[in-house]
Amino acid sequence: MINKKQTYERSSDGHERDLVSVDDNTCPECQGQITQDGDQGEVTCESCGLVFEESRVDHGPEWRAFTSDERDEKSRVGAPTTKLMHDKGLSTTIGWQDKDAYGQAVSGRKRAQLQRLRTWDERFRTKDSRDRNLKQALGEISRMASALGLPEPVQETAGVLYRRAIEEDLLPGRSIEGMSTASLYAATRQHGMPRTLTEFGDVSRVEKLRFQRAYRYLSRELGLKIEPENPTRYLPQFASSLDVSDEAERRSRELLEVATNNAVHSGKSPAGLAAAALYAASHLTNEQLTQETVSEVASVSQVTIRNRYQELLEVYKEND
Repeated sequence: MINKKQTYERSSDGHERDLVSVDDNTCPECQGQITQDGDQGEVTCESCGLVFEESRVDHGPEWRAFTSDERDEKSRVGAPTTKLMHDKGLSTTIGWQDKDAYGQAVSGRKRAQLQRLRTWDERFRTKDSRDRNLKQALGEISRMASALGLPEPVQETAGVLYRRAIEEDLLPGRSIEGMSTASLYAATRQHGMPRTLTEFGDVSRVEKLRFQRAYRYLSRELGLKIEPENPTRYLPQFASSLDVSDEAERRSRELLEVATNNAVHSGKSPAGLAAAALYAASHLTNEQLTQETVSEVASVSQVTIRNRYQELLEVYKEND
């Protein structure tokens, strides 16, 4: 709606001068209704056709959206927020290249100025100890997730868990590396993409026992509802690394399902059971994997594989 608009008329010398003010959407010539034509970009009178404004700039989007989700996806207001950055990606970032907008190298004076700007930008982004703590922890989570081949949603969940730990004041007395490893381990469990403790121990900066304690503490204090790991979730990862056939993977899945139905898996390592099932299935399909090969891939001892695969075969034969 137009409440008041200043209109103009063009004089003989080509200059505009004030003509009359328009009030209450009423045309000053015929008292008709003034309307805005979005397609033509004009403000005109419906009755006499007098043009009050033309070539209006449409500041709205050039796309159409019919739902709120589509509108949020198509809005262009910068990069989306992310839990993988301590400031959620809302701050500015100064690039590391000492080049201008045309890709040309800047002078020495400008390089020094850019370096000072980067220094102050870094100080403003981490203005207190909480931000510095969170920045270091999220960097650790990203590093370990990259080494373990974990997708971004798992990293996002780990970042959320670590933020909750900070809000609940669970960090004092515990290392940043240990709690970040525990958060990532809990995230893999929640997303159904578990990795063995040995794998986490290889990429973590703390000992396995320390982040195990941190995980139990984090899970208890945050009330995380994490179900016991299903051994079958390890099968695709191990089967791909061992390059076994689809038939062997199918038979190993059958072995684990029978064992689970008979509660043989209770109190036993799910990774060890999955490795033993693949070893047993490879013998049933005449692929003949060695215990040493399976042990290296699954990061479990040969003794564990030898004991578990015998239990799996016994239960399978009893229920066949």
